[in-house]
Amino acid sequence: MAATEPGTEARRVLLATYYFPPSGGPGVQRPLKFVKYLPGFGWRPVVLTVRPEDASYPDRDPALEAEIPPGVPVIRTRAWDPYALYARLLGKEKDAVVGVAFTGEGEPGARHRLARWVRANLFLPDARVGWTPFAGRAARKLLRETPIDVVMTTGPPHSTHLIGRALKRRAGMPWVADFRDPWTDIGYYGDLPFTAWACRLDARLERSVLEEADHVVTVSPSLKRLLARKTTTPVTVLPNGFDPDDFRGTVPVETGAFVLAHIGTLSASQNPGALWRALRSLLDAGELPALRLRLVGNVDPVVMRSLEAHGLADRTETIPYVPHDAAVRHMRRAALLLLSIPRVPDAEGIVTGKIFEYAASGRPVLGVGPLPGDAAALLEETGAGRLFAYDDAAGMTAFVREHYAAWASGRPLEGAAPRAAAPYGRAALTEKLAELLETVADEAGRERGTG
Repeated sequence: MAATEPGTEARRVLLATYYFPPSGGPGVQRPLKFVKYLPGFGWRPVVLTVRPEDASYPDRDPALEAEIPPGVPVIRTRAWDPYALYARLLGKEKDAVVGVAFTGEGEPGARHRLARWVRANLFLPDARVGWTPFAGRAARKLLRETPIDVVMTTGPPHSTHLIGRALKRRAGMPWVADFRDPWTDIGYYGDLPFTAWACRLDARLERSVLEEADHVVTVSPSLKRLLARKTTTPVTVLPNGFDPDDFRGTVPVETGAFVLAHIGTLSASQNPGALWRALRSLLDAGELPALRLRLVGNVDPVVMRSLEAHGLADRTETIPYVPHDAAVRHMRRAALLLLSIPRVPDAEGIVTGKIFEYAASGRPVLGVGPLPGDAAALLEETGAGRLFAYDDAAGMTAFVREHYAAWASGRPLEGAAPRAAAPYGRAALTEKLAELLETVADEAGRERGTG
């Protein structure tokens, strides 16, 4: 699909997303890169998001604002923030409870149990639902003033999809719902203390979104199969990817230490205990004298205790959340990258955005997760590395030994070749999205008798 021909009016898509710069973290990359590249394929995006002062972002990365193309309207609305109430219940600052605390990985105690019950049963479908009334009003005002051809919502938070549902119901807008993660099938869902009525309501909300959207987009084949079992609406896989602009130039691999790096959040369900055992056995055999573990991002205390139990604390460097460009530099300097898929139900379908950036970095990847699974297939397809079963300490031992020997000889092994990673470039993926938006808009036009 080519860019808009001269003299041709570009179509407009309203993209509703909670996560948008200055938000940081993985959730912002997909909508931001769509907005960056859509104008090149005949679409003018209009962004609907939350005001930063009202947002509950796990992390912030203001530098990402430079990637928003000039002239792209960004409508930012107020939001009522349930996290403030949640923080009061826990006796903490709001920023301390945004993120994993809402997934049941926090501290025990009566106040924590009460806060989790409130989140599970009063904030449905999620704790960002306080944004949707304000966003809905702003969207309706926009539609009165500006022609919009398609609405696209992206979640989580899945409450964002309720904005698209309302616009479809009230204005008949063609609507694409983008699922970056499952909804009621998310791995930590069972950890939340839902009542029976809350479970029924949440499932009904999910079903209504899947049924009423004109098209559903998701990030992996397994997640497509899961969603397709719940709806007759067409479901298309549009994977996450990487932006080649983030990987320009060359960055040498670190030589002073053999760096095994993990970039991003490392939660309790991602703790790769078998890998820690493998590293401990190699160290005890005197085989990894220059080993350095580098964990960049938020690390759960469970992981740190596990490292201490395996005698790896003195080999571990922890670096708090860094901006995206710094995270990419850490990827490119590592001798080996760690990918750890959460050990949760339906983990076979988890394909994080990080895996594509790992592939783009050209550094080899040691993956830990389910076999078979979508992440394992992607590592094999791109040649980026290898994924081992959660408890395959022997396989991980041999893999680390091989890569350490190559690094020590001055010839560190490579990961994915640029040609193998290229199909997952953000521009190529956005071109596919533009084609899908064209199809949805054209079908809606024919149904209205204007196509």
